[in-house]
This record gives sequence, C-alpha cells and structure tokens, in this order.
Amino acid sequence: MKLTDIADNPGSRPARMRVGRGIGSGKGKTSGRGVKGQKARSGVAIKGFEGGQMPIHRRLPKGGFVNLFRTEYLAVNLGKIQAAVEAGRLAAGETVTVARLAEAGVLGTRRGMPVRLLAQGTLTTNLTIEVDAASAKAVEAVEAAGGKVAIIAKREVPRKEGKKVARRKAQIAKREAREAARA
Repeated sequence: MKLTDIADNPGSRPARMRVGRGIGSGKGKTSGRGVKGQKARSGVAIKGFEGGQMPIHRRLPKGGFVNLFRTEYLAVNLGKIQAAVEAGRLAAGETVTVARLAEAGVLGTRRGMPVRLLAQGTLTTNLTIEVDAASAKAVEAVEAAGGKVAIIAKREVPRKEGKKVARRKAQIAKREAREAARA
C-alpha cells in the first residue's frame, strides 16, 4: 500500500451543491431559497419572531424567585467518605475537617464553599466529621457507625474579587511595604 492509494470511502464526502448555475441544475435562479421576502436574503435570523405580534416568551408572565443571598453548599455524601477510607486516603478514628476532605479528593475541584454532609451511601467507619451543615439522617448514620458530627460555626467563605479590588489591595500592600522599609 502507498500513500497515493489512501482515499475516503466512496460517498463519504459528497460534492458541494453549486447553486445558481441555471434552471437545468435544479438549483438555479432562486438557488433553493423560494421567491422574494426576508428569508430569501442572506443574514436573516428571526428565531422567536412572530410577524410583529408580541412573542410568546414575552407574553407569558415570569415566575419564581432566586434569592441572591442564599447559601450554596457543596454536597458530600457518606458513601464518598467511606470510599476514601477504603482507598486509604482517610484513616478510621481521625477527625475529618473540610481541609482534610479536600486533601483526600472527596470535594473534587470546587473548593472554598461551605460543605453539607448528606446521607447517601453507607458509612461503617468511626469518624469525627467537622462540616458546615449536615442532614439529620447523615448525623444518625455517622453516630450509628460510632462517630460524631461537629457543625462548624458560620465561617467566612472567601469570595471572588473583582479586578479593581485586587488591584487596590496590591496598591495598599505595596504602600505598606514602602512605609515599613522607610521606618
């Protein structure tokens, strides 16, 4: 076999339709666009347009409410913690904090959020777990395994800062460093 023998399967790449090449081609004159009107022209995008009538997505009322100040928790199930114990990433009898869960890879990539313990899966290991919140069933399951759940007092969760705030903090730090060097 040579490089010149390599080819696509027959019919896998059909030839491009050449429109506007006479009436004998079947796609001549209007090139398959019908006759006149907005849709016959190029660059038309009228999704949701209803001929000047108020579109349905604007006629129907909005519903629901999203609380901007809600606390979003990162859910951690007992089954995941038990899997980490069985894999040797967590030891039986140790105090498991949020930082320790992150080290063990239980929290995944989303860190910095408050953690809530949920009861999905089973826990058979004696652990003391310190989290921001826990469901009643999760607390029962941990205590049934001989462990304990400690709820952390509301802690300050780091928030993402805008560029302006970060720049301002850098300026303040630089100024303080200069003043400290002078003194």
